[in-house]
Amino acid sequence: MQDSITAIQVAADSLDRVKVKNDVAQIDPVQQVPDSLKLLMNSQTFGPFAASSLGEDKTYKLENDKVTVSLSSKGGKVTSVILKDYTKKEYHRGEPTTESPVILLDDERNRFEYLLPVASVPSGAVSSEDLYFQASQSGNTITFTASAGAAGSFKQIYTLDDAYGLDYDLDFAGLDRVLDAKNKSIRLNWENHLHAYERNEQFEQQYSAVYYKEADENSPDDCGCMQDDEEVIDDEQIDWVSHSNQYFNSSLMTMGVPFSSGKVASIKNELGDEPSSYIEKLTTELDIPTAGGKFDMQMYVGPNEYNNLSAYDMALEDIIPFGNSIFGSINRWVIRPVFSFLSQYIGSLGIVIILVIFVIKMLLYPLMYKMLHSQALMGALKPQLAHLTDKFKDEPQKKQMETMKIYKEYGVSPLGGCLPMLIQMPIWYALFRFFPASIDFRQESFLWAHDLSSYDDFFHLPFNIPFVGDHLSLFTILYSVSMLVYTYYNTRHMDMSANPAMKYMQYLMPVMFFGFFNTYASALTCYMFFSNLINIAQTVITKQFVFKDEKLQAELKAKKAKPKKVNKFQQRMEEAMKQQQAVQAKKKR
Repeated sequence: MQDSITAIQVAADSLDRVKVKNDVAQIDPVQQVPDSLKLLMNSQTFGPFAASSLGEDKTYKLENDKVTVSLSSKGGKVTSVILKDYTKKEYHRGEPTTESPVILLDDERNRFEYLLPVASVPSGAVSSEDLYFQASQSGNTITFTASAGAAGSFKQIYTLDDAYGLDYDLDFAGLDRVLDAKNKSIRLNWENHLHAYERNEQFEQQYSAVYYKEADENSPDDCGCMQDDEEVIDDEQIDWVSHSNQYFNSSLMTMGVPFSSGKVASIKNELGDEPSSYIEKLTTELDIPTAGGKFDMQMYVGPNEYNNLSAYDMALEDIIPFGNSIFGSINRWVIRPVFSFLSQYIGSLGIVIILVIFVIKMLLYPLMYKMLHSQALMGALKPQLAHLTDKFKDEPQKKQMETMKIYKEYGVSPLGGCLPMLIQMPIWYALFRFFPASIDFRQESFLWAHDLSSYDDFFHLPFNIPFVGDHLSLFTILYSVSMLVYTYYNTRHMDMSANPAMKYMQYLMPVMFFGFFNTYASALTCYMFFSNLINIAQTVITKQFVFKDEKLQAELKAKKAKPKKVNKFQQRMEEAMKQQQAVQAKKKR
């Protein structure tokens, strides 16, 4: 012990002499410290890994047709992944100007460190990010080794496959002599600053999160999709963790033995008017069991392509935010396969959208026909209802009751037009989630839209309108106008005197939808616009050429002559109206 103290004192004196000499010569003193002295000083901080605390940071590359992976000998970690088939586009007034490749994991603030529990150092652990690994490369396999002297070594082995995957193995055999025996695991700290790759940063931030799958669960959980969040997974085994952007992800999966526990967190950056260097910071802490001396993993750093992710057979494809419950199932098992099949034969996804609309509308036309038929019968009853307006001018509730009696007498249901809308709601909501989540629409152009996964800014404004933005989407404008036209055509024969507010509300809805969808994916607003066009065409053609007034009047007479079945719903409606009428009469008295 006395010899060690004397050696350290001699080293300190030598360092002082070097500093004095360099102060005179104005030379960086750190450059003049001999490696032997550095090694001696670092032995206190790094223990058996002191020899690996000295070295030179070198960059190595693994490459295939899809990616170029850069790795650093300092820390033995991935420092960037260039995706060759994907680009980031810059826009000026709606027009793309420059392109650059999508690069993942390249932020200098990122961390990917292992805390090796060494009891002999003051901090209790040695960080792999502070170690210089010796590299040995053979083809697309590279082995990084941090020596612990006679006690063994810590190895990280990467092998790039022919796409976006990396076989990633840890080897810490023999280190049990220097690792803390009380600690049965090695802690991995992973911090990732996600950059923005899409036009709408706020929308991209909303779809960015940490996903993780517990070993005993069939589907993953997420942390931070909508706001800052943190999840601690104590005493639970974890199969994989994924740091995901809207369309790209970096995932770490176990092969066999799962992570023993962990913690994930998401911190969203406050997006302002000025471009930001990142949109979200994602952090993950994982405990890697040391039993066996090895731990096998896989990395995936690439696009959120459904087939690529599902090939791992670990539910990794569920990080694509298609939605949950019935809506997510519709997207995964119905809408996605349909789009994938049609896009193999049709080059334009915009045309595919229109074709899908046409198919859906034709399949739902029988329900559409029933709705239009019900509306036509109600329109044919207008002469029978006309006298009620004058008779009950000051009694709207009574007028409504008499109207319902006439509908019942002629066997007409005012709710007959609701069923087609209810049937379409799950499909519509599923598409609401599908278009901004599917990478297939990213940077795909159609008509005036340059990117179907983002908004089409056809008109630019010199100012920002709350809830609208600094642009006007032409698809959204056309959708709103078509919705107004469709609403007017369908309701122009309806009597809304009993509830005038409904008359104005139906015209207010398209205006509200415009503010909501102006910054949404143009694939969805394109779908809604052409869907409305087909609705209008079906409605006009059916009402003009299928329903004739003479036939409708004859049908009403036949319905009136038939014995009426007791409709419990209508009975409840009539009872509710009578009660409301009684309340109104009591107030008047």
